[in-house]
Amino acid sequence: MALTADRNTPQRLDRMRNSDPVEAASLIYVGSMVAINTSGNAVAASATAANITRGVSTVARADNSAGAAGAINVDTERGVFQFANSASADLLARTDIGATCYVVDAQTVAKTDGSGARPVAGVVRDVDANGVWVEF
Repeated sequence: MALTADRNTPQRLDRMRNSDPVEAASLIYVGSMVAINTSGNAVAASATAANITRGVSTVARADNSAGAAGAINVDTERGVFQFANSASADLLARTDIGATCYVVDAQTVAKTDGSGARPVAGVVRDVDANGVWVEF
């Protein structure tokens, strides 16, 4: 239904935190991008198009390399974080600020989706000599 009056719209503040079950035989390092796979479990982000990027692991390493799916959880945050820039034709530049960027691996983002092979990482908020600032 369309609004007919002011609305108190709920919001989630910046750096929203989530806790997700980790996929079996998975290791997620602190500082890595984290994705949700098709089973609904967290994995280190990779160039797997079906995954959905969730945020960044910021609290503790999640080592489920010997565990069953869901045996442990990983804490992630959304916000603006810096990651490594890709290379060559996939290198992001300041002219890409505001554009979507894509996951190459758990610490690298690229300008293109690799012919449909890469999931969206987030939105480019800045590019500097140290990397790409990505908003998740």
